[in-house]
Amino acid sequence: MFSEKVINNLKNASWIRAMFEEGERLAKIYGRENVYDFSLGNPFSEPPEEVIESLKNYVTGNYKGIHKYMNNAGYPEVREKIAQSLQSDSQIGLTQDNITMTVGAAGGLNVVLKALLNPGEEVIIFAPYFVEYIFYTDNHGGKPVIVPPDPRTLEPDLDALEKAISPKTKAIVINTPNNPTGIVYSKEKLEQIKGILQKKENEYGTIIYIISDQPYDQIVYDGMKIPNILSIFENSMIVNSFSKSLGLAGERIGYIAASSRIKDADVLNNALSFCNRTLGFVNAPGLFQKVIGDSLDVKTDTADYQKKRDYLYEHLTALGFECVKPQGAFYLFPKALIEDDVEFVKRAVKYNLLLVPGSGFGCPGHIRISYCVSMDTIVNSIPAFEKLVQEFRS
Repeated sequence: MFSEKVINNLKNASWIRAMFEEGERLAKIYGRENVYDFSLGNPFSEPPEEVIESLKNYVTGNYKGIHKYMNNAGYPEVREKIAQSLQSDSQIGLTQDNITMTVGAAGGLNVVLKALLNPGEEVIIFAPYFVEYIFYTDNHGGKPVIVPPDPRTLEPDLDALEKAISPKTKAIVINTPNNPTGIVYSKEKLEQIKGILQKKENEYGTIIYIISDQPYDQIVYDGMKIPNILSIFENSMIVNSFSKSLGLAGERIGYIAASSRIKDADVLNNALSFCNRTLGFVNAPGLFQKVIGDSLDVKTDTADYQKKRDYLYEHLTALGFECVKPQGAFYLFPKALIEDDVEFVKRAVKYNLLLVPGSGFGCPGHIRISYCVSMDTIVNSIPAFEKLVQEFRS
């Protein structure tokens, strides 16, 4: 009756949403303040005041034509602002033609994969990964190829990467800062990946594109700076959104920036605009394109997230959890206290702790904890974590 593929995919659908829904159920029973829901990566902070003021201006101002269709790639003046901002950071020449405004990063990734992939071509994905990458690749006839991490650092295993690249490899998805680990890939690590790509491209006579999904690039700690992907990789695209950095997850606004160094970049840019339209997005939300054009220089306040990271990391490691300290995003990804992370998460529910198993990110044996919640939730959750730990020590 319905799509067999979709029905089967429902069985593998997001643990994140499943645990979020469980949290809603428990909140009705015990009260929301007594449920410690660390499942969903929903930005905690409200949008900055500058964003709100810009939105008010466009909603209440006498702006003609602001709600009409525009170029499928988006408003030229907004794209030019983004191009100039990225050019300043990357030192790679960019214009509005290299920018496509999208319906969030999720829409952007689907547009990129639609424009790149022929049936059966492969997309390399580093574990642990955002689970939707698998579905996005499959949406457009691609084959996801998973590269496991170095178990000590949770960074990409470069030997495994080299073995995974084949003549059918079309693209590699990079996510830094990473969801679910919060790890930021160093420039040295990215240069090593570049070296492997160049070796394999020469061996197979192919081009392998880097797709950098980086919605957390403004949420970094301890003076960390994100290496610029466009500067490092010739055949690269950045897919970004303002969901996390400006607290606009529900507004679905983002962009694709395709390097001007890509061969036939003009053809690619036209293909991205075409796919934006034919996938049914048509164009990114017009009102929020304008708002983003005004808000590119607004800084993300990371102090609140860093305070929560530090508190939770210190208390959980003191309880015996092993965890790589995140350098960005708003997640911890510690090892579960037993090998079966799914069972561990189920048992955590007894203490009203809503966690997400690492299996859902292609990394069994870990759990993801999203700390974009109130500080009260974090502080009040520690006794529940203590009880959970005690259960496994008994």
